[in-house]
Amino acid sequence: MSNDLPVIVIGGGISGLACGHFLKRAGMEVLILEAAERPGGVIRTRQEAGFLFEEGPQSFTCTRELRALARDLGIAAEMLEADARAPRYVLLDGQLTAVPLSPLAFLRTPLLSGRSKRALAGGLLRKTRPPQDDESVAAFVRRKFTPEILERLAGPMVSGIYAGDPERLSLRAAFPSIHELERAHGSLLRGVMKARRKDPEDRASLSTFRGGNEVLVRALADALGRSLLCGAQVRHIRQAKIAGRAGFSVQIERPRGAQTLECHALVMAADARAAGGLLAELSPELGGLLTGIEFAGVAEVALGYERRQIGGPCDGFGFLVPRQAGLRLLGTVWNSSLFPGRAPERAALTTSFAGGALDPDAASLDPQTLAEIAHTELAGVMNIRGWPAFQAVRQYARALPQYNLGHGARMATAEGICASFPGLWLAGNYLEGPALGACVKRAQRVARAAQEFLRQPAPAAAAEAI
Repeated sequence: MSNDLPVIVIGGGISGLACGHFLKRAGMEVLILEAAERPGGVIRTRQEAGFLFEEGPQSFTCTRELRALARDLGIAAEMLEADARAPRYVLLDGQLTAVPLSPLAFLRTPLLSGRSKRALAGGLLRKTRPPQDDESVAAFVRRKFTPEILERLAGPMVSGIYAGDPERLSLRAAFPSIHELERAHGSLLRGVMKARRKDPEDRASLSTFRGGNEVLVRALADALGRSLLCGAQVRHIRQAKIAGRAGFSVQIERPRGAQTLECHALVMAADARAAGGLLAELSPELGGLLTGIEFAGVAEVALGYERRQIGGPCDGFGFLVPRQAGLRLLGTVWNSSLFPGRAPERAALTTSFAGGALDPDAASLDPQTLAEIAHTELAGVMNIRGWPAFQAVRQYARALPQYNLGHGARMATAEGICASFPGLWLAGNYLEGPALGACVKRAQRVARAAQEFLRQPAPAAAAEAI
C-alpha cells in the first residue's frame, strides 16, 4: 500500500463506501479507512431460526442515485420493492387506523376531525410563506393545519423517521422539500400535486435486497477490493505539504503497528463525533460543531411469531404510535408482509422501535426488558396470543442525528470552515438526511468535487501556507 495517495476517505459506512466507489470508478486511486473489522456501519443483516432481519435500517427509499448504484454494482436484479399501496397505520384510541394515501382518502378518514379535514382542504386555496427564521416541525404544522394533525400524523412521522421531537426538529433542515414546496408554491398540497409529475426514474419506492440491506455493503466492499482497509483506526490528521502541494497527513493504527499516510484530498465520512474529534486538530471550531450534533438513541426489537398467534392486522407496512397513546414503542414494521423471505412459512417477522428524543432512557434498558415491553405492547395492539418464537434486540446509543433548530446554520458554518482547508470534504448522515439515498447522493457529489479539485493545478499560495 502506497503511503502517498490522491484521496483518502475516513469511514467505511454507506457514505464512505459510496464515495470511495464513485472515486474508483472515475479512475482515481483512493483508500477507505474503517476502524471496525467490517464495513457498513449500522447496516447489518442477520439470519437466525429461519428469520432474516436487519440490525439497522429496515429498508430504504430507492432514489435515482441508489438505482444507478445498484445497476453499476450488478445487484439491481436483487432489489425488492414493497407494494406502494401497502396500508400504513397509526394507533388511535387503541385501534389501528389506516393512514390516508390519497386526497380523497383524507376526506373520509376517521383519523382526523372535520376541522382538520377543512384545514387540509383549505391548504389548496390559501397561500402562505415560510418565516425567515428557522421553524420547528410542530410550529409549521400548527401554523398551516391543526394541533390534531401534529398529534396524529406529523408527530408519529417524525418519530418514525428521526426518532425526534417535533417541537425541536427544524423543518428546513429535516424536511427541506416540504419547506421548499411552501416557499415555491405557497401551498404544500399544490406543490405535492405538481411534484407527482416527475420522471419515473425519480419515483421513490420502499426497497431492500433479496438477501437484506447488507447486500449493498458487500457489493461495494467487493468492488473496492484492496481500496478498502478495515481495522485501521485514524489517530491524527494534520495539514502537510506533499510534492509541493497542500495536503494532509493521516496517522493510523493497525494491529501490526502505526503508519502515516499522505493524501492531497481527504473525505471525512466517519460518525459526527469521531469526525469532530479528528478534525479538531485542524480547527477546534469545526470539531466543536460536529461533536455538538445531538443524536437520539434507539432500540430495535425483532420478534417472530407463528401466523396463527396473531389475531389482528399484520398485512401492510406496519404502524406508528402517537406519544399520547402512552406506549414505549415508537412504531413497528411488519417485515414479512413487506418483503418475501423474511420469515419461515406460516410465520411473521416484526421489528419494533423504542427510545428516541422523547424517551431517551428506553434505548438503554436491559435487552430482555425491551423484548418483554415490545411483546406486551404488540400483543395488545395486534391481538397476539402466546410468546414469540424468536427475538433479537439491538441497541444504538447514537442511532439518528437530530436536525434540530439551528442545524442548517451549524452545518453551513462547518462547510465554510472546510472550504478554508483545500481538499477537505464532509460526508455522512448528519448533513443532508440520514436516509441511505441522501447519504449516497451526498457521497457522489463529494466524489465529483474531489475529482475536480485534483485535476486543478495546486494554488501556489495554499502550498506555501503549509
